[in-house]
Amino acid sequence: MVCAGGLLTGATARAESTLRIAMTAADIPYTAGQPDQGYEGNRFTGITIYDSLIQWDLTKNNAPSTLIPALATDWQVSPQDKTKWIVKLRPGVRFHDGTPFNADAVVWNVQKILDKTAPQFDPRQAGLTVSRLPTLVSVRRIDDATVEFTTKSPDSFFPYNLTNLYFASPILWKADFDAVPAAVTDAGKRSQAAWAAFASHPAGTGPFKVDRLVPRQRLELVRNTAYWDPRRTAKIDRVVLLPMPEASARTAALLSNQVDWIEAPAPDAIPQIKSRGFTIYSNTQPHNWPWQFSYAEGSPWLDKRVREAANLCVDREGLKTLLGGYMTPATGTYEPGDPWYGHPSFHIKYDPDAARKLMTAAGYSAAKPVQVKVQISASGSGQMQPQPMNEYMQQNLKQCFFDVKLDVVEWNTLLTNWRQGAKDSAAHGANAINVSFASMDPFFGMVRFASKSAFPPVSNNWGYYSDDTTEKLIAQARNAFDQKTRDAALGELNTYMVDQAADLWVAHDVGPRAISKKVTGVVQPKNWMIDIATMSVK
Repeated sequence: MVCAGGLLTGATARAESTLRIAMTAADIPYTAGQPDQGYEGNRFTGITIYDSLIQWDLTKNNAPSTLIPALATDWQVSPQDKTKWIVKLRPGVRFHDGTPFNADAVVWNVQKILDKTAPQFDPRQAGLTVSRLPTLVSVRRIDDATVEFTTKSPDSFFPYNLTNLYFASPILWKADFDAVPAAVTDAGKRSQAAWAAFASHPAGTGPFKVDRLVPRQRLELVRNTAYWDPRRTAKIDRVVLLPMPEASARTAALLSNQVDWIEAPAPDAIPQIKSRGFTIYSNTQPHNWPWQFSYAEGSPWLDKRVREAANLCVDREGLKTLLGGYMTPATGTYEPGDPWYGHPSFHIKYDPDAARKLMTAAGYSAAKPVQVKVQISASGSGQMQPQPMNEYMQQNLKQCFFDVKLDVVEWNTLLTNWRQGAKDSAAHGANAINVSFASMDPFFGMVRFASKSAFPPVSNNWGYYSDDTTEKLIAQARNAFDQKTRDAALGELNTYMVDQAADLWVAHDVGPRAISKKVTGVVQPKNWMIDIATMSVK
């Protein structure tokens, strides 16, 4: 029996607990398995509806997140062939539709992104995922509870990559596929129609299930009472996700009690938000907010003096003030104290006089500035406050003989363009791009920006940056299956990239979010993810 406005548990009625979240995304992240909208998608429709084989430990806020078992209970590289990873699967797990999770489901989900001949192949999910699993070649079933992944070459980063692969129910998708009208005979169109249907009522194995989806307006999740992990069985009955790309709109929605939680509040509104009794959560994150340079023919960034000058001309402390203190100035992809920092000799700081000397030596002046065009977004996951931040940098760099033009596009468009590369027409002639990224995974943090194998459209080396030194250091790190050796090689790679001024390093996000005090159990980890399943609403 259900009472109006509440639920009955046994003989006792209770009000349904609801958590309303305003995201920075302009649309609901894709719900069919592999989310779009960057890591905001993973955060809100990835680890809520679905599970990966390996997950991040999001239970601590005082130490970097580590990898923990999820749908896999164990994973080992083969001693005989280091391109093979043997993964043991968790028994007894079921999808939301009641069907079992097993080795066949793993193979089917890998085929959806890798095998263009498979009926379930989805170009959209492939585009969102393949760049996050760059060395994955195939997977095969060993037995019902064991699979073997094969990579192109030995890859010690592979367990990190598996955190990005989510598992959807093959049985429910097959039912949607069979329901496509027989008149649709084209295999690709039939698959796309099935995935569109599946996205409206998906089945993963995660702690929440989809109850209602209104594209571009709202997604409502309800708790999965049969979830396999009692530590993450959801306590909140309903989660409502709302796309609100404008920081001012999110702030207004919070202050008027339309939502309980907002991502990236407007910095100038934070004092008011605090005065109204909301809590601002933040933490140091493995995150970068850079300009990624183009190394294509004719790019002004081919001159190392210009790259160094840009790094010396940004007043990061002033930018931090602009953001209400909610950022950490960047001196590289990693910072001192991190095992992957190394020992760079180029010290990134604010020194406009030194920057002007470098620019003068490169042939530029106030009368003859270098023309720079940067493609940016107006909002997006981890993008912090991209437009005001880039406008601030635009003014900073003007004093060092840079004439900066900003090309503003929508966040998902920027992500798509990021994979197309600086040489593609989608770049609109830009010679730099501003896309924030997670650096908790060594591939995500450095390798995909310094390897020829990550050139577009394979992955995100948008600017085609690579040389013999980066390739050598990447090979050393990939082939190091003991942590100490791998850390040393990655430290050398960060050292080399900083000393080359390979990017314009600006900021590390601290992930500010404003949340009502009625939401309890909030743990903001040192990670881009945050786990709603362990929270409660009073």
